[in-house]
Amino acid sequence: YIGALGARVICDNIPGLVNKQRQLCQRYPDIMQSVGEGAKEWIRECQHQFQHHRWNCSTLDRDHTVFGRVMLRSSREAAFVYAISSAGVVYAITRACSQGDLKVCSCDPLKRGRSRDERGEFDWGGCSDNINYGIRFAKAFVDAKEKKVKDARALMNLHNNRCGRMAVKRFLKLECKCHGVSGSCTLRTCWLAMSDFRKTGDYLRKKYNGAIQVTMNQDGTGFTVANKNFRKPTKTDLVYFENSPDYCVMDKSAGSLGTAGRVCSKGSRGTDGCEVMCCGRGYDTTRVTRVTKCECKFHWCCAVRCKECEDTVDVHTCKAPKRAEWLDQT
Repeated sequence: YIGALGARVICDNIPGLVNKQRQLCQRYPDIMQSVGEGAKEWIRECQHQFQHHRWNCSTLDRDHTVFGRVMLRSSREAAFVYAISSAGVVYAITRACSQGDLKVCSCDPLKRGRSRDERGEFDWGGCSDNINYGIRFAKAFVDAKEKKVKDARALMNLHNNRCGRMAVKRFLKLECKCHGVSGSCTLRTCWLAMSDFRKTGDYLRKKYNGAIQVTMNQDGTGFTVANKNFRKPTKTDLVYFENSPDYCVMDKSAGSLGTAGRVCSKGSRGTDGCEVMCCGRGYDTTRVTRVTKCECKFHWCCAVRCKECEDTVDVHTCKAPKRAEWLDQT
């Protein structure tokens, strides 16, 4: 698609890019295609991590920020989005390098010769994921926007971008193939491979839970903790400046879509429970009939035949706020 239309035309029409990003886009159109694929992946991961929360990482159509005004507030949600999106770019580019989809990179060229781990010596072979290339390009492309402005929010975004990039590297794993008599591991060939992106998502979700509220230090070069009782943030901690809205009611200025109509779990005492999800407004219950496959049997050879079973379940959805309450917020 990019080849047919011309990189310049495409890159000039992507909203929200700064000059440096446009230049990288025009020079490396095939990498940008991988970044686009990666975006779908990290948005899916974000929505998986927050599916049972009031803020559920919902995206807005026709909005180049993807998440709308929620990104204007320097909240822990914004911190998570910057980290997971930065991680997603690293992951997508690194994978494309290993799969031979890009002209500018391939497998990690440094993984050559012999090395050793706790099990002994091995030979580097196969195709080690070139994560350093992925990190370098992601840093150049994603950070370019923040480097245009030298303010507190840009510093916060740069910090959280780095957390995301390093999170992918944290889950590199050594994979090996054994050679020798009847598969005995006298000789091993090994390569480094990225783990499933879910691991990065789970890790960053924990970092979101433990994110540290900070303020700028006096000379404007770094952060200090907002609450002196908390520890200082390290390079692996997500940081944020402002408290989050409660996301209970629609509040366009804060980017909150509210929880009216969201499905909740009646028996749960967690964030997906009707009490928490509906913010105490109560919920409506609808009976729905679902058709599912059941009593499946394997027939030799080679078919599985199932019956269709109907069951009736109660679906609980959050009530909308009373009109006056809602008008106050908009």
